[in-house]
Amino acid sequence: MPGNETTAKSIGYAGLIPFIVFSIGSWFQLPMISDSTYILTAYAAIILSFMGAIHWGIAMSSSEDQNGKYFIASVIPGLSAWLALLMPQRYAIILLMVGFIALIIYDWSVEKPQRLPGWYIPMRNRLTLVVVMCLMFAQLSLGMP
Repeated sequence: MPGNETTAKSIGYAGLIPFIVFSIGSWFQLPMISDSTYILTAYAAIILSFMGAIHWGIAMSSSEDQNGKYFIASVIPGLSAWLALLMPQRYAIILLMVGFIALIIYDWSVEKPQRLPGWYIPMRNRLTLVVVMCLMFAQLSLGMP
């Protein structure tokens, strides 16, 4: 459905705005915001968790996942994101970058079996690239661990 694709893409790309704003803010004090890096980390954790939940939804609508592997894979991003929120930010950002990269690799591997729409992977590739670059930019503001 073209309307659904347009809506999903619009929301997906709009979701990059906080990544961009707060990664820049990690270098410069933004007015009325005390800790851009923490806000970026929390936002990234929520988005990573959401991206895993997409696979939970797909698994619920599929009768092909007889051993529950899609369900298991769908909770790993959320658990990783939660763990990132418990870590010092410099390590959390690294874990989140790894999480987003691992999730896009997983998306590539299940594109056909999960019958993802043709527009989904190209969009995810672009979104993941920007997200990882923003997290890397913020990480550099903290210095390497």
